[in-house]
Amino acid sequence: MKITKITCFPVRIPLKPEYHMISALGQHQVSKYLLVSIETERGINGVGEATVMPRWSGETVWSAKAIIEEIFAPAITGLDTDDIEGISKLMDRMAIGNWFAKSAIEMALWDIRGKEQDVPVYELLGGPVRDRTITCRFSMGAYPVERARTRARELVEKGFTTIKVKVGTNPEEDVARVRAVREAIGDDYEIVIDANCGFDADTAIDVARQLADCNVALFEQPTPRDDYAGLARVREAIDAEVMADDICFDLNQARECLRNNACDVISVYPGKNAGIRQSMEIASLTAEQNVACSIGSNLELDVASAAMCHLVVAHKNMQVERFPGDIMGPDYHSVSVVKEPLVIEGPTITITDRPGLGIDVDWDVVSAHLI
Repeated sequence: MKITKITCFPVRIPLKPEYHMISALGQHQVSKYLLVSIETERGINGVGEATVMPRWSGETVWSAKAIIEEIFAPAITGLDTDDIEGISKLMDRMAIGNWFAKSAIEMALWDIRGKEQDVPVYELLGGPVRDRTITCRFSMGAYPVERARTRARELVEKGFTTIKVKVGTNPEEDVARVRAVREAIGDDYEIVIDANCGFDADTAIDVARQLADCNVALFEQPTPRDDYAGLARVREAIDAEVMADDICFDLNQARECLRNNACDVISVYPGKNAGIRQSMEIASLTAEQNVACSIGSNLELDVASAAMCHLVVAHKNMQVERFPGDIMGPDYHSVSVVKEPLVIEGPTITITDRPGLGIDVDWDVVSAHLI
């Protein structure tokens, strides 16, 4: 089945005020993302999403649109939608990086294949290894102490048992924030912290030691990108387990994490890894070395969130039971771009067993929020 047309839809979706994100990367109040539609000669269409964020991946909604329209689309129009791996490798040869733009095309191809075969994407990935309802943690911004305390209590009341607290800003304020959250929720709930590359190794170790009595279970990305040795040093020095995220975008970077014994778990997800197939490859590679994977997030809309859920459902090493992920992006946003939003109830998100990604974009809503 040949690709006949690729169309990009840049959208602007505000976050709900109570979900505004603050981290070492700055503030995130409005999502400017790209939806991508792929049409075929048989009238079976697929959709993908580029969850771009310039401070994180280096991509913008405009750069993603430009590279898809000017570089990728002319090269892959006319190609067979079944050759997902070949198309992905072709895009890699044409442009370095641009993970989220590539992912939007790749997940649309999976959507098409699932619809063509009348099966959900997780069946195409080998079949389900866990339930379609996934329990998540909640990623809470680097809020002032009192807001963090209040928000933590609200999250526990909603049923969350794991709360991720953003740090990596001011170490003194970070420590106070985490302490406030622990005091607010007591000892029966799990706290993880995420520095988003905001610390160097020495600062990360110092912060972790100051928080030793707070029983932090996991320290996510405590060191800068590319500092695999520094990440390994933090892992060796602290009691909490260490997650690699911003430092691992592709298979080679996953190998570097493993060579350095840099982490206990790696955060993977289709957007960051340029597609579902590449996320599956990383999860399989790390399983061979007894390193777990979990699902990360870039505050996705329903389209990319569905792709994330299919990955989790299909791969055993996506150990969300031990290391809950945060596929909560749709709930952060004030508007859904699909007709039947993914079901989010408290800490759980559920995907359907409908063919493809299992979502149906509401193009009227998309049109109303075009940039």
